[in-house]
Amino acid sequence: MMERQHTTPFRERALAALEVPALVAVPVALVGLGLVGVDATAGLTLVVALLALLLVFASFEASRPALRQLMPTAVLAAAAAAGRVLFAPLPDVKPVSAIAIVAGAALGRRSGFVVGAMAALISNFFFGQGPWTPWQMYAWGLVGYVGGALGEKDLLSHAPVLYGWAFASGPVYGLILNGYHVLGYVRPLTWPAVALACAASVPLDVVHGLATVAFLAATWLPWGRAIRRVVAKYGL
Repeated sequence: MMERQHTTPFRERALAALEVPALVAVPVALVGLGLVGVDATAGLTLVVALLALLLVFASFEASRPALRQLMPTAVLAAAAAAGRVLFAPLPDVKPVSAIAIVAGAALGRRSGFVVGAMAALISNFFFGQGPWTPWQMYAWGLVGYVGGALGEKDLLSHAPVLYGWAFASGPVYGLILNGYHVLGYVRPLTWPAVALACAASVPLDVVHGLATVAFLAATWLPWGRAIRRVVAKYGL
């Protein structure tokens, strides 16, 4: 019994300490392996992204969230997925990033990651699953995780930080998906080809960022206030 009491906190601390290195390893692998020109770079970077996803999910599980914390996390993930499907006719106008940021700020960075990642996975049962799914899970999970990290430092109480990250989440998401696309499909892999592929997504990434600002402006006060009441009431 004593061994279990000591082992569980150690596992939780170890996984928590590995979260940021694992998340940072993904863009580092994208850039580094791409520059070196390693064979099967797309497959190797996908493995890194999957490991990062598994580690953060394991860290969330190791933190032993109570059912009353799991419920709002699951509800927000479902709402984000439903919102993505609802706005399907409008390319890059999606509420996923905004809801992930709200979840991270109100429930913690791991919940923010889970909401973003699960929203991508669930909604892709409508849009179609494929090798892009782990990248979308990682990208939207990262948006929620960073939102949670900023919220834990009380930085999101400042409007420039809040809406600055909301807008930046669009280009950040776009860069990650561009990396997947470039390494997997652009041949020959040259700097002009990479620049052309990234430039083509700039208008869509800007629309994504502006839409996230708009969705966050609409949800931040009512949703954030309601979730914070739940957090305070149940001591989450």
